[in-house]
Amino acid sequence: MKFIKMHGLGNDYVYINGFGETVDDPAKLAIEVADRHFGIGGDGLIMLLPPNAGVDADARMRMFNADGSEAEMCGNGIRCVCKLAYDDGVTRAKPMRIETGNGVLTLDYQLDDAGKIAQVAVDMGKPILEAAKIPAAIPGVDSTATIVNQPSPEDACPGEQTAKLMGKAGVHGEITCVSMGNPHVMIYCDDVAAVPLEAIGPILENHPWFPRRINVHFVQVHSEGEVTMRTWERGSGVTLACGTGACAVCVAGVLTGRSGRKVLAHLPGGDLLLEWRADEHVMMTGPATEVFRGEWAG
Repeated sequence: MKFIKMHGLGNDYVYINGFGETVDDPAKLAIEVADRHFGIGGDGLIMLLPPNAGVDADARMRMFNADGSEAEMCGNGIRCVCKLAYDDGVTRAKPMRIETGNGVLTLDYQLDDAGKIAQVAVDMGKPILEAAKIPAAIPGVDSTATIVNQPSPEDACPGEQTAKLMGKAGVHGEITCVSMGNPHVMIYCDDVAAVPLEAIGPILENHPWFPRRINVHFVQVHSEGEVTMRTWERGSGVTLACGTGACAVCVAGVLTGRSGRKVLAHLPGGDLLLEWRADEHVMMTGPATEVFRGEWAG
């Protein structure tokens, strides 16, 4: 089976072009190929596929985390799907419409000197803010409420050492939740580099408040238009970037009054430009990079 290794700001996946390859069990394959010691290595598996019957789209993506669980969307991944579809001649539509678990998204792109896609702008649609639709089930919070500056769960920071590290990082004691088709929780702090992400991430991801688990982001605000973030991704752990998460951070900044509608987000793997427009759609612009191609013999 032929594969393509690609990344968006270091958020790396193994890609399969389903217009020419068939995968019987993508969840099982995701676990195998994502292994960084015995597989290809990556944050999971993403498939480029024909759109479902009756759907007005040029292509479709399915995304599987490193643990085999299927997610609705991946912001960095969809940019790479756009690049793969264009560079491999599946479609040259401009703008390109890609079907996802969060509906059909529209993407525009820029080509490099070799005539291949280098930069992609994605209309990520409107954020979902209603608690039940994120989903988040917080005791005492109405299912139709917006979760902004909500006190964080008391059991999310176990152990004296972890608590000390959280204090050192200047972590604020509130959470804000946003869905971009997949669920995100934002926590603000004074020093994002000092957050014990590996300790807190899995606890919040699997907390009872979040029935479908959640992506966890710690955010440091530099100015109205600039933030730095670190991510614990649902099903994958620490990743170098999360596109949908950056979109959620943009929205959360406006909701909490901490940042503006246009922000430059610094992620460990690089930068993304975000804008929560007046029409409530979130625009995300960033690179898509092919690393290598190969054949999986597993």
